[in-house]
Amino acid sequence: MRPEMSPWGEIDHCVQLCPGVYEVSTPSHGGVMAQLGAASRIFSAAARRYGFVEGGYLCFEEDCDAAVAIRELLDRGKVTPPVNRYYGPGEYEKAIDRSIQRYQPEYWQARQKRLEQKARRREGRDGL
Repeated sequence: MRPEMSPWGEIDHCVQLCPGVYEVSTPSHGGVMAQLGAASRIFSAAARRYGFVEGGYLCFEEDCDAAVAIRELLDRGKVTPPVNRYYGPGEYEKAIDRSIQRYQPEYWQARQKRLEQKARRREGRDGL
């Protein structure tokens, strides 16, 4: 169910990113809102630390923390990076990554460690 209100005020625009996860904007702010059940299935514990709970949603504020949520959605193939007049191929992901590296370096390190572990497991299966 789409959110009726946001922690940032009345919602002007709401886009479903994937089932249970929405990008919302208000006249002055916005972010990513994920239904709590969806959030626990989709986002890692490291990512959930950057959100806050309000009204049955895990909310990621747009200025910095929403990049963490979007990175996880991209990593899990839940959303496709846009290619449009603002972003050429690969540019959207680079912008998201730069934001995370600057504002949430601990999350970036946890993500990198998770990706390395995943690669090692994959190499172990392929080497059998």
